[in-house]
Amino acid sequence: MCGIVGYVGDRSALPILIEGMERLEYRGYDSAGVAVVNGDMTVARKAGRLSELEAELEGRDLPGLLGIGHTRWATHGAPTDENAHPHRDCSGKIALVHNGIIENHDVLKARLVGEGHTFMSETDTEVAAHLIESILQERSCSLLEAVLEAVNVLEGAFALVCINSDDPDRIIVARQEPPIIVGAADGVGLVASDIPALLAHTRDVIPLDNRQVAEVSRGSVRVFDFAGEEVTVEPVHVEWNMEAAEKGGYEDFMLKEIFEQPDVVRDTLRGRVDREGRVKLDEVHWDDETLRRISKVVVVACGTSFHSGMAAKHSIEHYTRIPVELDLASEFRYRDPVLDETCLVIGIAQSGETADTLAAIRFAKEMGAKVVAITNVVGSSITRDADAVLFTHAGPEIGVAATKTFLAQLVALNLFALYLAQQRQSMDPAKTAETLTALQALPEQVEEVLRSQGEVHRAAKRYADASDVIFIGRGVGTAVALEGALKLKEISYIHAEGYPAGELKHGAIALLEPGVPVVAVLTGAKLYDKMLANIEEVRARGADTILVAPQGDERARALANELFEVPVTKPLLSPILDTVPLQLFAYFIAKERGLSPDKPRNLAKSVTVE
Repeated sequence: MCGIVGYVGDRSALPILIEGMERLEYRGYDSAGVAVVNGDMTVARKAGRLSELEAELEGRDLPGLLGIGHTRWATHGAPTDENAHPHRDCSGKIALVHNGIIENHDVLKARLVGEGHTFMSETDTEVAAHLIESILQERSCSLLEAVLEAVNVLEGAFALVCINSDDPDRIIVARQEPPIIVGAADGVGLVASDIPALLAHTRDVIPLDNRQVAEVSRGSVRVFDFAGEEVTVEPVHVEWNMEAAEKGGYEDFMLKEIFEQPDVVRDTLRGRVDREGRVKLDEVHWDDETLRRISKVVVVACGTSFHSGMAAKHSIEHYTRIPVELDLASEFRYRDPVLDETCLVIGIAQSGETADTLAAIRFAKEMGAKVVAITNVVGSSITRDADAVLFTHAGPEIGVAATKTFLAQLVALNLFALYLAQQRQSMDPAKTAETLTALQALPEQVEEVLRSQGEVHRAAKRYADASDVIFIGRGVGTAVALEGALKLKEISYIHAEGYPAGELKHGAIALLEPGVPVVAVLTGAKLYDKMLANIEEVRARGADTILVAPQGDERARALANELFEVPVTKPLLSPILDTVPLQLFAYFIAKERGLSPDKPRNLAKSVTVE
């Protein structure tokens, strides 16, 4: 989710780069930098806000007509000046910025170090700059030819933008997965990771397809496939205003982030399953003997992260046969928990700054337990306090109500559970392979769920005036019910509660009457018949039923006033799909009630005080 800007033309590049980077600040970032060519290559980089980079540049004369800029959301390497983009080769003539993850960076780095290259950062990105330098030295070819050769060596996801001070008239751009856009106007060539950075200069843009490379020069764009064959492209005319452009054409950031979830699931899986079908977590450095000694897992989290931990309890216990305790981080250290060196504590915090979760894991470490953090932010406090970190790759989340970060947590936690099982040899390899195959099918299945937004919107219109909504589920479906209720109350201000369905008769059933909708999560074959019985009990009290059910489930259809169908997956993975229609349901109800989903009252994105 990094922000990328490039310019070549007849005006000073630096002000245009800074303006474009400001247009992309909504994406979130932790450092920024620019490279400008005016004879030599000048690079300035700074951790922190864009204003800190501008202060660094104040008073410096950088009149070059070619440049690239970058706002970084850290993945490999902490958010420091040294790790900020752009990155250069040994000669200092090549500068490169990157969005994505280069999966084979370690292999390439070892090779390049052997050739005599010197690396100055901890990033995967710098590998690409030295690889291009190596190709140029070996072949004496053009920058375009060197990039075309490099992209066929790089593995993973990358949007690369590269310039060479020896060739000050062009920018070379490559795309494999992360979006990148190019454009040209009179005497000007433009590059950006998103449309807002270009709108001041042109409304005719070319979104590159996967496995395409573009040569951008003054007033001209040429596009090639990775085999080097030139392809014909047609510009797209943008009708959006600036605010709409920042949201990718979506009405709200929350809706945009819901629709980013297929890519978020892909990115969180990327590079974590090797060619042999084994889970590979480079961030977890404990040896197998340490993992085999674990006698108990404790999950601590707050809010939405607590719900992902609730689902993970089922996965970890099923895959590893290790008992799992689940604690609200705000309560954990006050109950005098029993911990020792054989305990593993998992702290989940999307921001990495949640005060209660930080206090909980610090307490756990004092008790001798091992701590792994699940977070979305490199360099956050939780990453410094934990023994190991598993990053989600959701990118910045602007909407206050968590959506894509929740799905990323569910994916990361299932990967971690499978990794534990793999290293402890507690799960049949065939079953592990089957589960990994199901995980890798999830991005397309999430896309399929999103295509049903029309049905969800219709249901939201029907129930937008409800004063109370009850959510029920069983097993991992309980976590989905709780998360669905939380989303609805957060952004629509409707009183909503989630319950384990088996607890209905222990109190909640007293709330049921005509006009009270009940949302029931019916996926997961193990407790399917029991859920049907609960739904019959609900209907007998006159309440309406909104069911999340597997595609083609006619028994569910017969009992539903509204039906949200989801593709079939492994039961323990079902929350990743079941949650999506409930996110949309909450979003559309908020819109029907005239509320802003992005900024719900009284809520903050990260709770940094107890």
